[in-house]
Parts: sequence; structure tokens; C-alpha cells
Amino acid sequence: MSTPRLIVEPADALVDMARSIRAEDLPPGPAQLSATLLHPDGSRWQSQATFLIGPDGGLDLDIHPPLAGDWDVPDAMNAVTAMRRISPPREGAEAETTDPLHIDLRLQTATACLRAGLVQRFALPEVRCEALRNTPFSGALYHPPGAGPHPAVVVFNGSGGGVAHQRAAVLAAHGYLALALGYFKSPGRPEAISETPLEYFEAALQWLHRSHRPRGGFVALTGQSRGAELSLLLGARFAPLVSAVAAYVPSSVLHGTLRAGRPGQAPDGVAWTWQGEPLPHVWQDNPLADWSAYRARPGGCVPVRQAPSFVSAHRHAPSVAAARIPVEQIRGPVLLVSGGDDGFWPSAMYADEVAASLARHGHPWPVMHLRADGAGHAIGLPYLPATLIARPHPVAGVVLDGGGSARANARASRRAWQALLRFLSEASA
Repeated sequence: MSTPRLIVEPADALVDMARSIRAEDLPPGPAQLSATLLHPDGSRWQSQATFLIGPDGGLDLDIHPPLAGDWDVPDAMNAVTAMRRISPPREGAEAETTDPLHIDLRLQTATACLRAGLVQRFALPEVRCEALRNTPFSGALYHPPGAGPHPAVVVFNGSGGGVAHQRAAVLAAHGYLALALGYFKSPGRPEAISETPLEYFEAALQWLHRSHRPRGGFVALTGQSRGAELSLLLGARFAPLVSAVAAYVPSSVLHGTLRAGRPGQAPDGVAWTWQGEPLPHVWQDNPLADWSAYRARPGGCVPVRQAPSFVSAHRHAPSVAAARIPVEQIRGPVLLVSGGDDGFWPSAMYADEVAASLARHGHPWPVMHLRADGAGHAIGLPYLPATLIARPHPVAGVVLDGGGSARANARASRRAWQALLRFLSEASA
């Protein structure tokens, strides 16, 4: 008689690699699979689903849908993306750790309890992380395996600040010299986005070109949310230094400090400056801006869905014109990723405007807009838990509804990441 087995292939791999999860020689009848993650930040996550094992004794999560549980369609990685946080992170935990995620899988049948492990890695051993010491810049440079030169990508976080270690480490594993550049709430930088000078980014781009001489001079920019706004802005303003832009849930206009400003500062404070002068933003003296959704404080545990305020500000054409990012000045291909149910701001509307502006000006490079209908603001690395739709803003602490569903956000993250890797490969060829 064969011994039942629970199999994960590959058991240990980069986070963006899909896995096969299957079992063999099980007794017919119900079986419950659970996935548990003790995250490096101290939080605990779990998912579970019940399956009906047939006479052949086989279970394949990519083929067999659950009878009940936290997901209802066949896909092995749903065991990960459907995990729910059942205990919070410990206070002061590092938000952007590249420590691997160890997920414990447990399959319980009437007569057997099987276990297997699944390891998701952000950083591979052959990728070298170099802290930006002896430079005026904050962050880290991730060097890919093999002899260079390599094409380069600069990676930005959004309005939570900090350093995008995880995305940079994974991009380095795919062959890119990845600069995770912090611009606030990172070592040596201010704690707020307020009055951030664009000269800082110009100097960083010049340094990357001069010191590391990327292959073919290729330097792409990618960021999420405010980092996407920034990527489009820098691609337009410093076009000779930027080869391509990939903007996740972007904006077509510049915004004020919003929730990332100094303590007590109004949300229409200045975020970006150039040569000591503030850059106009869409909220500035905008007579149609309705802050009520932004400032809402629903009772109980209801999170704030602030996107309607951004839509209201966009109705004033003169303010939009003054704050518009001149994306037609970008000298290279552009990838836009948006969520059709974005609760943070209307990224799909913004991305449509960026694409339309590029088309109107006869942009000679490829432009792709991946609009993920049903997805929200949380589109990022694939195959990570996608159930945390509402979360406290990292600076302001206000609980915001990012929009979308766990399934839609997980699917959007997978499609967007595949599109990003193709986009960078083709752009840097």
C-alpha cells in the first residue's frame, strides 16, 4: 500500500514563481488543507479549504476546486493569496524585509495528517545588496548575478515612504541592477514627503549612470501610487536620463502632501519642488475640490474610501492643466497598471489620461495600459497574501479602503508582474 504524500514543487523559490501543490495516495473522502505563515514582522496568516478526494486518491490544487473555504477556484497559489492575517505585526517591525517567507502546509484526512513547506524568497543568494553608504542617497543597490554591465531599474515606494527592498531584490534576481531609492521615511531622509526637491532624484540618476554605467545606458523607473506619480514626473523632467517608465496605480497630475506631510500640515501642502520653487498640484486653490470623502471618519471599523475626493478635484480643468504631468516629454516606452475599483484614488481614470496624452502627442514608443477591472490600489508583487484590502496609512494611520477584492487584486498583481518583466526585457533589449 502506498504512503500518502503532500508535494510542493518547487518547494523553495523566488516569490514570483508559481508552485504546484498536490497530494497522492489519499483515502477517498473529505480533506482539509491549511496554509500558515508566521511572517518575519511577527504577524500570523492562515488560509484553509476543504476538498473531496476521489477514488484515485489524488489532489491537485491547480485542477480541483475546493468544496468550501477561503477560495473557490482551482489555483495552487490561492492557498497563499487567500491567507488572512489573524494576528498583527509586532510593534516596530521592519516593513520591507527581504527575509524569506516560510509557509507551512497541512493536509488532514480521516486517517492521515500530511505536512509540507513552501518557501518564498525575495532575495536570492547570488544577488548582492549594497547599502548606499558614502553617497547622499538613501536606499540600497541590488546587484544581479553575473558579469555586468546590466540594465538598471530605479524602484520607488508610495506615500508610505521607506525603501522598496522587496521589488528591487526580485528585479535583481531577473538580471537588473535595481536601485531601491528612498526619498522620505528612510535613513538620512526627512520623515515627510513635504517639499521634496527633484534635484535629489536628478543627482541619483546621474550618479547611477556615471558610477555603474548600465548596459546600453538603460535606466527604467518604476513606482507604485505616489511612487508612480514620481516616476512619470521624473521621466518627463529628466528625459535624457530615463529610458522607460512603469507606473503602478499612477496619477496623471501632481498632488499635494495628502497623508504623507509633516505632522499638522494641511493635505494640500507642497510635495515637490524644483530649484526652490513649489510645483503646482491639483488641490491648490481648487474651487471644486470636495474633501468630504477624504476627511470622512466612518463609525466603527468602516475604512475610508477617499477616491471620490480625487474625482471632485479633477473636475476643475484649470487646476488639472496646471498640475498635469507632461508625460509626452518621456523618451521611451511606458507601462501603466491601474485598478478599476481603486479606493485610494482613481488610478484607472488617471492612467487613461496618461495614455491618451501620449497618443495625442504621437508618442513614438510603445504604451501599454493594463487596466485590472475589479482590482483596487494594492497591486504589487505576485503570490503574496491579498486579503488586506483596508489597512492603516503608514504615515497618517487612517485606515483606508484600497478597493478591489482579494481575488481581483491577486490576479492583477500576477498579470502586472508578468507584464512588467516583459516590458523591461523588451525595452532594454
